[in-house]
Amino acid sequence: MNHNDITVRLGCILLSLGMAWLVQPLTSPLWSALLGLTVGIGVVSLEMYLRTRPITVLLGGLAGLLAGLVAASLMGVLISLQPGLPPVAKTYLVLLILVTFGYLGMTRGAASDRWWELLTKPSKSAAGGDNRPMNLVLDTSVIIDGRIADIAETGFLSERLIIAQFILRELQHVADSPEATKRNRGRRGLDILQRLQKNKKLDTIITDMDFPNIREVDLKLIELAKQLDAKIVTNDFNLNKVAQLRGVLVLNINELANALRPVVLPGETMQVFILKEGKEYNQGVAYLDDGTMVVVDNARRFIGKAVDISVTSVLQTTAGKMIFGKLSEEARPAGERGLGDRPERPRILASTNPPTATTTPAAGTPAVSSPSELQQT
Repeated sequence: MNHNDITVRLGCILLSLGMAWLVQPLTSPLWSALLGLTVGIGVVSLEMYLRTRPITVLLGGLAGLLAGLVAASLMGVLISLQPGLPPVAKTYLVLLILVTFGYLGMTRGAASDRWWELLTKPSKSAAGGDNRPMNLVLDTSVIIDGRIADIAETGFLSERLIIAQFILRELQHVADSPEATKRNRGRRGLDILQRLQKNKKLDTIITDMDFPNIREVDLKLIELAKQLDAKIVTNDFNLNKVAQLRGVLVLNINELANALRPVVLPGETMQVFILKEGKEYNQGVAYLDDGTMVVVDNARRFIGKAVDISVTSVLQTTAGKMIFGKLSEEARPAGERGLGDRPERPRILASTNPPTATTTPAAGTPAVSSPSELQQT
């Protein structure tokens, strides 16, 4: 609160106090001044409350109040035309209806303040479906991740994207962080928001709806989704669980990425590059282009090489899919192996002998010894 706000509010209270002192709506000047002071404090308190609320709350409450007063006036006309009621009862009923309908209209209009955005930017609805808005509230994590912009540019998203002001403040706070990693992540998130706003295929709205009574950003996001009948788009596992417990639908980009990975069935063959050693004995580990881990049995000796494998099983985990396989030469039955597989045994046996034991074959001697000669040696 700055000095100008304090001066204006004190002026409003003193003005209300002075007007009541001069006009004296009550019989006593003291009671009149007390009334003016109460009215001034009430006006300032209402102004301080409305300052924390979006302007659409005020517009929605005003529209609801007018609608309630119009409905109450129509009912008041009907009550005044009743011949059997005494005048005092008619007056009381008309006033009661005016207060009741005005209050209900104002509260419901303020609670449904999103009507302003819905009128200014009508949402797109699916062909043949209803006209209810399909809103997606973006979380900080999914904005920094950046894949939401790539998905939007493909045209798969037809919903309205809603970005809250408190999410923007959090992104700006991350972008201003003294830590280089956080600062780069925050700036990346701001760049992604610019890409989303420039996308003509989308309706992107930045709303100033806030919930001052709620401190945590995740809980604010859940409450915003409830108010707007929206879904939350996030990568945060904890937010995903909390939102589901509170009855809010969640779209997880990581789950979408896992669902779009290519389907691999047992028995299929593929070529992979063995990158490192596995946890179990003699295992090799490779990775597909989408990051899927491939564990290959007896492939430790092929680290740094590309090999053909046969898929034996596929395991779905919370982190994604894991593919287990074995070398294609071992996946085939022994009777189906070709002659190209036979030189492998002499090469392995020869490597087990010391270098001094190996002799150069004479001219005309076959390069590969027969099994009987191997047994004699």
